[in-house]
Amino acid sequence: MASTQCFLCKIRHLVSRVSVGRYSDIKKSVFLSQSKDIFTNLALEDWLYKNFDFKNHHILILWQSDPCVVIGRHQNPWLEANLPELPHITKNGVKLARRNSGGGTVYHDHGNLNLTFFTTKERYSRKYNLEVIARALFRKYNATVEISPREDLMIRNYKISGSASRLGRPNAYHHCTLLVNSNKQDLSLALQKQNIEVNTKASRSVISKIMNLCEEVPDIDITSLIEAIGWEYLRTPALTITDGGMELANQQKGFQMTNPTESLFPGLDNIREDFMSWNWLYGRTPDFVVTKSFEVPTHLTNGKRQNMLVTMTVEKGNIAGVKLKLIPEEPCDKVKVATTLIGHRFSIQALSKLSDLLNLAENGRDRFVTECLEQVVSSF
Repeated sequence: MASTQCFLCKIRHLVSRVSVGRYSDIKKSVFLSQSKDIFTNLALEDWLYKNFDFKNHHILILWQSDPCVVIGRHQNPWLEANLPELPHITKNGVKLARRNSGGGTVYHDHGNLNLTFFTTKERYSRKYNLEVIARALFRKYNATVEISPREDLMIRNYKISGSASRLGRPNAYHHCTLLVNSNKQDLSLALQKQNIEVNTKASRSVISKIMNLCEEVPDIDITSLIEAIGWEYLRTPALTITDGGMELANQQKGFQMTNPTESLFPGLDNIREDFMSWNWLYGRTPDFVVTKSFEVPTHLTNGKRQNMLVTMTVEKGNIAGVKLKLIPEEPCDKVKVATTLIGHRFSIQALSKLSDLLNLAENGRDRFVTECLEQVVSSF
């Protein structure tokens, strides 16, 4: 019996030494991005994801953006953002960005804090990251935050944070937002949707009730929140949600001001340009089909009541097909304006082309069809 207990003691001691060794081998850093440009920060995420070795060094980036709408990799910007209004919502407008991770659409401004947790794929844990945030909010502000089954951060059924992630080989990251004192009126206007019939496989955002942390903790501010989350991350062991205290935190690599520039991160500028390109923002949109019905003026139908169904197919952001169908159904002559649009971007470019065609319309039928197509494009 005594020999068995002695053996178990040795095993526990060995396991303890191995665990401590594993924790101490993995260091942590908190990077504080000095940029508020959404494309620069997305490029920094992508650069680290592709170039950094996270095997023994985990990183948390804390960053903010000037006002912008950020859609998921597999989403449709025409369905997720109020594109016509974005330039007018704030003094300098609201930018549109597409990130490299999945998930739904979010709004960023200076009242919002963004967090990106980097690890190897095998050590990826969204639950761990959210626990770190929740513990920081409780330790610093005595705020009780729950993690929902969908792994969102909630206060009394109100969402304060949305998450997305990218898992590859060998690296992974999880990033999320925290609504601190965001302008909810601008947020609502930027994400306002039109009720348009669209057939698509693009991921759609789930509408949730939201609240700012300042509604729960009136004296909260971004600076103190950054400090609270950063220290909580550093004092938490890399592989378990336990408290290592300031003793562990002081063994880490600490806080680092990070200026995302080409000189420090070679190739960053090219990545940023890709994120800003039309091909990435719009051209990566999953194919979709727009259908809209219009009542045909009676002077074009010899007094009969008819509707014209317009079906527009968009592939890689470009108009790939336009079909016109009369209801009740009857033969419909080809209209040149419909085929002229094919190959044009589903954007202001198409509207410009339609404006030109409207001026050149030879008859009432062509003018009516042109106006209908213009409404289809501009309805987004």
